[in-house]
Amino acid sequence: MPDLPIDNEHAPLYSLGQVAEMLQVQHAFLRRLDQHDVIRPSRSSGGQRRYSRHDIVIVRHVSRMAEEGMTLIAIRRILELEQEVAALRRQLDEARARLGEQG
Repeated sequence: MPDLPIDNEHAPLYSLGQVAEMLQVQHAFLRRLDQHDVIRPSRSSGGQRRYSRHDIVIVRHVSRMAEEGMTLIAIRRILELEQEVAALRRQLDEARARLGEQG
């Protein structure tokens, strides 16, 4: 049985309006996140923003930081640093696994 788009957390399935309603945020807030490169949703063939489940999790995280008074510039940097930390953790896990195989 083939995988469905709904099974893929990165499949761009949700419109701006759906995400705004789901997370109870303003449409303008979602547009600003895109304009400030905080999150870059996919685009439909007609140019409409389309969000994946993964995007929605990030928007919810960003929304919480914004509610705490952080600027979009600060939030974008925090997201970048979180990605770097995650990559470094993966590298560390891989190095530990290699060392474990050698030992």
